[in-house]
Amino acid sequence: MYDIHCHICYGCDDGAEDLETAVQMVELAADRGTSGIVATPHCNVPGSYTNYWSEKLSAKITALRNETAKRNINCVIYSGQEIFFTHKTLQLLKSGDLITLNGSDYALFEFDFDETGESVYEKLQAAAAEGIIPVVAHPERYGFVSEDVNSAVKLKSIGCLLQINKGSLEGRFGKAAFDASHAIVSRSLADVVASDAHSPYIRTPNMIHTHELLCEEYSYDYAELLLTDNPRRILENEKTIGY
Repeated sequence: MYDIHCHICYGCDDGAEDLETAVQMVELAADRGTSGIVATPHCNVPGSYTNYWSEKLSAKITALRNETAKRNINCVIYSGQEIFFTHKTLQLLKSGDLITLNGSDYALFEFDFDETGESVYEKLQAAAAEGIIPVVAHPERYGFVSEDVNSAVKLKSIGCLLQINKGSLEGRFGKAAFDASHAIVSRSLADVVASDAHSPYIRTPNMIHTHELLCEEYSYDYAELLLTDNPRRILENEKTIGY
């Protein structure tokens, strides 16, 4: 499995607090079958986490790679960001202050949970027009989607990929997100499931139970597509496939 949304870039957001915590997260993920993780710190968040790409962030990821290698933890760590989409986002991507997932054409975007669908569509259309392939982080948690799951169809029509949180499928973010996540998956609108992990204890990167859940409620092939095939394709900058 490959996890394209995980807060293991330590000491920069509400994820891993320090290097040791980040290593514990990677070790847990690897022990449960994850072959690669993208470090996606919150960034470009107004009044909160800026985290523009820098030598400091790069050095943290390098340190994490070195420490996991030293401990023989078999899990590749990739660079990325969870980008809060503002009017500055596209320019910041062009300047290199914001980065895509492993240098691919795919960028992971998040929005305010109460942002309107019209505002989100407009921003994502602008990104797509620049050749960026938007990966929408946890769409099931946005009000405009949970209130009308047909909004997910609109997002797909723009050319977006939909990344569902494993916690939503397990009911950890409330009934609205639970219902919306399963509606998206059951209608074959989902492209990726990721951990959005913040800790080795709560909201963890352990995705083996997610794989089991998807196999049981949907199918093994769909589980593999969402957890392995499509995330790998994103990291290799290949075209994803539908189900």
